[in-house]
Amino acid sequence: MFLIYPTGSPGSTRVTRNSGKQPTILSMFSRSTSFHNSPMQRLVTDWLACLNFNIASFLRFQTPPPKCPDCRQYLDDSDLKFFQGDPDDALDEPEMLTDERLSLFDSNEDGFESYEDLPQHKITNFSVYDKRGHLCPFDSGLIEKNVELYFSCAVKPIYDDNPCMDGGVPAKKLGPINAWWITGFDGGEKALIGFTTAFADYILMEPSEEYSRIFALMQEKIYMSKIVVEFLQKNPDATYEDLLNKIETTVPPAGLNFNRFTEDTLLRHAQFVVEQVESYDEAGDSDEQPIIVTPCMRDLIKLAGVTLGKRRAARRQAIRHPTKIEKDIKGPTKATTTKLVYQIFDAFFSDQIDQNNKEGGGVKRQRCGVCEVCQAPDCGKCSACKDMIKFGGSGRSKQACQKRRCPNMAVKEAEDDENIDEEDVMPLLKDASKKMSQAKKKQTKNTITWVGEPIRNEGKRAYYMKVRVGNEVLEVGDCVSVSPDDPSHPLYLARITALWEEDAKMFHAHWFVRGTDTVLGESSDPLELFLVDECEDMQLSFVHGKVNVLYKAPSDDWFMEGGLDDDMKVIEDDGKSFFYQLWYEGEFARFETPPKVIPDEDCKYKFCASCTRKDDQTQQETPRALDVLEDEESDSKVFYSLACLKGVQYRVGDSVYLPPEAFNFGVKAASPVKRPHRKEDVDEELYPEYYRKSSDYIKGSNLDAPEPFRVGRIKEIFCNKRSNSKPDTSDVKLRLYKFYRPENTHKGPKAGYHTDINQLYWSDEEVTVSMVDVLGRCRVEYGEDLAESVQEYSSSGPDRFYFLEAYNSKSKSFEDPPNHARSVVHKGKGKGKGKGKGKAPSQEVQEPQELKVSNLRTLDVFSGCGGLSEGFHQAGISETHWAIEMWDPAAQAFRLNNPGTTVFTEDCNVLLKLVMAGEKTNSLGQRLPQKGDVEMLCGGPPCQGFSGMNRFNSRTYSKFKNSLVVSYLSYCDYYRPKFFLLENVRNFVSFKRSMVLKLTLRCLVRMGYQCTFGVLQAGQYGVAQTRRRAIILAAAPGETLPRYPEPLHVFAPRACSLSVVVDDKRFVTNVTRGNGGIYRTITVRDTMSDLPEIQNGASALEISYNGEPQSWFQRQIRGSQYQPILRDHICKDMSALVAGRMRHIPLAPGSDWRDLPNIEVRLRDGTTTKKLRYTHSDKKNGRSGTGALRGVCACAGGKPCDPADRQFNTLIPWCLPHTGNRHNHWAGLYGRLEWDGFFSTTVTNPEPMGKQGRVLHPEQHRVVSVRECARSQGFPDTYRFFGNILDKHRQVGNAVPPPLAKAIGLEIKKCVQEKIRENAREPVKQEKMEVCE
Repeated sequence: MFLIYPTGSPGSTRVTRNSGKQPTILSMFSRSTSFHNSPMQRLVTDWLACLNFNIASFLRFQTPPPKCPDCRQYLDDSDLKFFQGDPDDALDEPEMLTDERLSLFDSNEDGFESYEDLPQHKITNFSVYDKRGHLCPFDSGLIEKNVELYFSCAVKPIYDDNPCMDGGVPAKKLGPINAWWITGFDGGEKALIGFTTAFADYILMEPSEEYSRIFALMQEKIYMSKIVVEFLQKNPDATYEDLLNKIETTVPPAGLNFNRFTEDTLLRHAQFVVEQVESYDEAGDSDEQPIIVTPCMRDLIKLAGVTLGKRRAARRQAIRHPTKIEKDIKGPTKATTTKLVYQIFDAFFSDQIDQNNKEGGGVKRQRCGVCEVCQAPDCGKCSACKDMIKFGGSGRSKQACQKRRCPNMAVKEAEDDENIDEEDVMPLLKDASKKMSQAKKKQTKNTITWVGEPIRNEGKRAYYMKVRVGNEVLEVGDCVSVSPDDPSHPLYLARITALWEEDAKMFHAHWFVRGTDTVLGESSDPLELFLVDECEDMQLSFVHGKVNVLYKAPSDDWFMEGGLDDDMKVIEDDGKSFFYQLWYEGEFARFETPPKVIPDEDCKYKFCASCTRKDDQTQQETPRALDVLEDEESDSKVFYSLACLKGVQYRVGDSVYLPPEAFNFGVKAASPVKRPHRKEDVDEELYPEYYRKSSDYIKGSNLDAPEPFRVGRIKEIFCNKRSNSKPDTSDVKLRLYKFYRPENTHKGPKAGYHTDINQLYWSDEEVTVSMVDVLGRCRVEYGEDLAESVQEYSSSGPDRFYFLEAYNSKSKSFEDPPNHARSVVHKGKGKGKGKGKGKAPSQEVQEPQELKVSNLRTLDVFSGCGGLSEGFHQAGISETHWAIEMWDPAAQAFRLNNPGTTVFTEDCNVLLKLVMAGEKTNSLGQRLPQKGDVEMLCGGPPCQGFSGMNRFNSRTYSKFKNSLVVSYLSYCDYYRPKFFLLENVRNFVSFKRSMVLKLTLRCLVRMGYQCTFGVLQAGQYGVAQTRRRAIILAAAPGETLPRYPEPLHVFAPRACSLSVVVDDKRFVTNVTRGNGGIYRTITVRDTMSDLPEIQNGASALEISYNGEPQSWFQRQIRGSQYQPILRDHICKDMSALVAGRMRHIPLAPGSDWRDLPNIEVRLRDGTTTKKLRYTHSDKKNGRSGTGALRGVCACAGGKPCDPADRQFNTLIPWCLPHTGNRHNHWAGLYGRLEWDGFFSTTVTNPEPMGKQGRVLHPEQHRVVSVRECARSQGFPDTYRFFGNILDKHRQVGNAVPPPLAKAIGLEIKKCVQEKIRENAREPVKQEKMEVCE
């Protein structure tokens, strides 16, 4: 697999090694360094002495430590060993090869002339060394640099499998080695390694005792490569943490000189491992996704600073002995699909592949032009080369030589398509809701004449019902096309809602949009239109002609039609016929059932539903004061008992939300100090990496989090009088009493930690605000006046607050509330009770009784351990009757927490196939849900196989067509649930230039669903974690499409970039409060400060809490049931080296690997770490304040990486300063959580050098425990997980946070309640909208 030759002629140089006295390190050092004892040194020494400078430290900082010029090992390294010499009877190579014990050759050397005829032998008890006698590795690039390496050993015949010395021929100084190579694993476990000299091939058996430590590393990395390639074949979406998990849980085969793999092992061998992956990819198909672009390989390449494209250029000849790693040729499993879903995907992909073929094979492969692979010649043999004109081909495919597939560009393209960082701020783009009125249109030359007389005259306008345009008669209600100014653009389409003449012949156009103008883009049905709220007055001369637009209403039997629809065509394409079924809201990308608006008989001739809705919206957004209080006297004000804004009524005595800037408090709260975290007086020799902490920004910090909304109680509603004594109704004012939150008092943020998040303090401080600033209504009650407990009151609905005391900011004291705060029945000024003014907030005007809803029968697909179902249960909207989860530990966890649920532990494709075939049970006898059973479908399908590449090609098309996303959509089509939810990573909406999103929505629209998509931040719904998730929601015809929940908690603004860009248009969810919230943010301290202290590797599954809950969150998460047992407060046992590093990370906020001291530390396994050596100047960072070097590899100075520069077993991991300059200094790796901050996205395997490196406890020297991760996700302490510790971490990390699911569930519940109310109203009575003036 890997064969290296030097450029010089084999064996041309012979150096006789001195067999006498061994040279000392000191003598070698003095010979190799001309600076010592020279006049220049004496001059420098005298000069430094004059400055009273310490020469020892100067020399240490100014010059790198000396290295052997041949083997590049440090001469002062305690690990540097010398070859101990050969036995007296050892033979030279030519003599040895003719020894009769090998019995293969006689003394005739003709057999050595041709390369192919080299004899093969085995060697044992071998040592490899350079010409100075240093024992050295042969795999570190020395041979390719023409460094002469020799070996001594006992040589045995090729057929002898016994590694002992018996029967072997002692041989000395064989070589120099011209090449080394690896051949297939013998029986699948061990690889065979060989040397080639000018005379023979040698297969290695056992090393000598002195060489065994060096050779063990070689065996280690070969075996590690095998593990990695085989793991990535089966797990193309594996993360770096998943790979570590695989490596750390793999037991090395017997007979190798090491007993466990660690992260250090992986990083040490990263270059070699990646080269083997490149070799594997090279053997793949040209359109196959290389495994080098998998998420974990990209992370490994970045972390270890691997140079790509190196090994193929280093290889001088064809591979003689390829390593056999069995290639997994299994294609994607066939997805079970309904006809509708299959046809949409098949039709779309066929079109796309045809398009690509027409364009010449799709996107031309890019090159970086820098790596050695790009600079290599074309091979002339692969299919891409054969199509090149220079090799006699057609030149159509325009693909690069397959042997020259640039790994740098493959990785870069995958990176570009991968995570948009949590903190990326999107550039400003065009608005998603494209205005038709702004589009340029072209007039026609048609003759226009009115048909009939005007039916109404209003001012100068004469309204008609019909008009002749050209040869066609059009009437109000007909649909027409309008020519665009740009002939390449399709015709615009509109409904005529009015015809009139006023200086010109006019019509009012209510526009439709085509699917290509929506988020569906090119995936849409070309004949499907969507209603929008856009309209305009236009001259009839713009009309191009009449068109037919049919409304496709859902059939009466729609719920039972799932899986049956095999006719893709809704109508015939005659160029003039279209259909629509949904209304589209462009800004939020919402597809909904067209709103029912019934015009009054008197104004049918000019009724426009779009105008009506826009007028309603404008009216709603304008504050209005109602019910004048006649007995309230004032010279300058008019008082009211009621005001309306956005459809909500506000009365005197109600409480309201306002933005934080609406008013200030009487006491200046002790705001968190933005203390600089950088220390100025750092010992740079002890902490050589601290200089990298140039920014004060700390990931996971809440210092920038906004304040929650202000809360006030309405004392008065009024308008100021104008000079004519009439009220200025355009500016409605509110006079409020201010409520203090605990953190707004003089006690500051610490006061909020122990109190409930919905606890307030009354104050008699007043403020006047404008009604337009009001953000919503809430309910604030005096705790003593409640008929139920505070807990019951708080948990029985959102937007509920309470107070027990009043706060006096002048005296900084807490008091009993005054009477006017308590007796809400007599609030205000005690007058004018007639206008509904005196009603208590608890009466039905303010709080309609919550409607009881029956739980929706739910099927949870890809359920994991059940986070989504848990949240829906908490919301009281669903009962999960069925769950599907293929991974057994997660399925077992789901069963533990949902004993009444039927959990299927099998492939969802198999189950759907059974149901579609009419089966009632599966092979285990479990009852399968039938059509009509499932009322809600929820799940998060994994996106394996197509998430890493930017564009589709024929193979990734195939993968997507057979993906679990497609299977999941088929579940939706077959069962036709009332509500559908698809949850996924934030980048689900960006995969493949948003094509995955578009096709998902396209399928839902074709089924007849109302649907929308959005990105939500879990941290805004009550967890101390940043976790952005894409959520697609759909509702069946006749249901209301849920809106996305408004944020409950404020959260760090950097993590709240939630808009989505599709085709250069920006879409946002419907939330109106932006990054505001009604509660403060939840912190790490809130989450886990009450949990008992444990050690690294703690494994007791059940322990005592040892204390009471400290915060509101802890009280909620422990639950109302007394629970003395704390489960799963267990943490991973990290290796001795990692544990040593964790112990040396300071406890200060923002601490990470850059705070590690460069010292030798004795580890718990008895070994001692080394100090990291700084051996090169660093072009970017210069030198330290003391003049010390800062580079750890030749690349720091702009040269290629030198494998000999790698260092291991150091407290500061060598790989981090090696690649830190190009990766934001690896900020956060080995990072501690901050008590007042939040978790990074909870991962499936907490690793200090993983993607989310901030996984260390704020004060304890360990990674976070399973229970701490579960709390960061919002799982109750009573929630059970199943399996070993890594299984449990994976269950937690893959789950949807229940608080996020609960918030979505409550929105679905509102829709169900709204439908119940609608049905309860008198069905016959339909209020007609008064639209006529």
